[in-house]
Amino acid sequence: MSGAPERVGVIGGGRMGAGIAQVFAQAGSMVTVVERDAASMESARDRLADGVTKAAARIETVDATETLSRLHVTAAYEDLSSADLVVEAVPEILDLKIGALTRAEQVLSPSAWITTNTSSLPVSQIAEHLSRPERFCGLHFFNPVPPSALVEVVLAPLTAAEMRSAAGEWITALAKTAIFVNDTPGFASSRLGNALALEAMRMVEEGVASAADIDTAMELGYRHATGPLRTSDLVGLDVRLDICEFLHATLGERFAPPQILRDKVAAGDLGRKTGRGFFDYPVS
Repeated sequence: MSGAPERVGVIGGGRMGAGIAQVFAQAGSMVTVVERDAASMESARDRLADGVTKAAARIETVDATETLSRLHVTAAYEDLSSADLVVEAVPEILDLKIGALTRAEQVLSPSAWITTNTSSLPVSQIAEHLSRPERFCGLHFFNPVPPSALVEVVLAPLTAAEMRSAAGEWITALAKTAIFVNDTPGFASSRLGNALALEAMRMVEEGVASAADIDTAMELGYRHATGPLRTSDLVGLDVRLDICEFLHATLGERFAPPQILRDKVAAGDLGRKTGRGFFDYPVS
């Protein structure tokens, strides 16, 4: 298989899943998005329409009508049966991901590739529940998916070399860059990103500097496009906390979530999606 797969399934039409579906549709794939119920399906359709419309306004080569014609939203896993590739993009809950992937595997062709968009959960542990683990790997996309340039390919011990090669071709077809990492807690990106974010949060907590000044230090001093605190707001502080809890349990005290992060999540200040995190945001 070269280039983008002809038919792609995406399980989950939230922010990440919709973004993944959008970029594959823009690359020419026919994409089926599976959601859990009618209300979620409608939200996914709205999210896709908004994302494609914005992309068409920004990128000359994107035709909104044509791209949307390649996107189908359903609640039936059976509609994935003809997919060449499935990307699971449900919330970062291990049992939820395992359930979605095993359900999909039951309807897929034995030749289909299966992937998870997890940002930190062990790919090998998910693979243990699949009947074809050699055709499974992690595809860690970044938020927001359409403008992000990177996809982290996470290789489990049983992932076939053929899949590594195919994944590189898919990502190139999406006009993104692949990095390949072995399956370890937090992979490369989440482990490094969370280490920086947690230290920035501790510095706010200790009164070292304001959130804005800490971010500016990284943006201007180290040429980061966005500082670690605003990036955390974009990721979602609840998501950041879940990842840190896992890394804390697997890698030790250096990933212990600071109290300021726990307090913000408990207060519902989750970042951009709620209008407030380490910074304030307009809520549409």
